[in-house]
Amino acid sequence: MSSLPSLDPIIIFNFSTNENIDGWYIMDDVVMGGRSEGDFEITESGVGLFSGNVSLKNYGGFSSIRYGFAPKDIEGYKECVFKIKGDKKRYQLRFKSSMREPHSYIQHFETSGEWEIITLKFADFYPSFRGRRLSTPNFPAELMCEMSFLIANKKEEAFNLQFEWMELR
Repeated sequence: MSSLPSLDPIIIFNFSTNENIDGWYIMDDVVMGGRSEGDFEITESGVGLFSGNVSLKNYGGFSSIRYGFAPKDIEGYKECVFKIKGDKKRYQLRFKSSMREPHSYIQHFETSGEWEIITLKFADFYPSFRGRRLSTPNFPAELMCEMSFLIANKKEEAFNLQFEWMELR
């Protein structure tokens, strides 16, 4: 019986070895009139810090940090793994397989308040557009060109999410 060779992990970002934040940007509900405010920086300890306030004013309710990159062939990869420290709140991790598609593929995760390594299976990422789940297949895990962290818990709240690295396995 032969086994398939294992794929080397694909590093999406690693702030402990690279402090370059090119390609990272904030996208808040202000694009549709909301009042939420997110901020992003690399801390002195070398981690990405996404923080701010979510507001429900003016039909708002979300803040996100996005990272765009040249499309990566991820066929054969099954999961993403990342090191993160949250504030005991619920977040979404989102992927895009093409910038031409309006939807993203989403999976929620909870943070513990401590540094932790979270593993999410690609097969569990579902398609969504403007907060609505679509009736199309889950993430095909063939191409990836953007990832983002988003907070949208339908309440006004401050948030603080630190992340160090992410890789695909």
